[in-house]
Amino acid sequence: MCLAIPAKIVELEDDNLAKVDILGVSRTVSVDLTPQAQVGDYVLVHAGFAIEVVDPQYAQETIDLVKEFPELADGVA
Repeated sequence: MCLAIPAKIVELEDDNLAKVDILGVSRTVSVDLTPQAQVGDYVLVHAGFAIEVVDPQYAQETIDLVKEFPELADGVA
């Protein structure tokens, strides 16, 4: 099963890359599919790509749900 996890963009980098925070872990992801994404936005991340910009409330609800199932969160970090 594949999951797209909400992440907050903390920095935009060169070459369409962004540093994101995923459940407290920093990762670099591609924003090729979400060129409109800005610092502070939440994006869904799957396989190293930000695939969609999402509402902060939706992102938080999803993060809260993932935290309820630690076995899901283990695969993220």
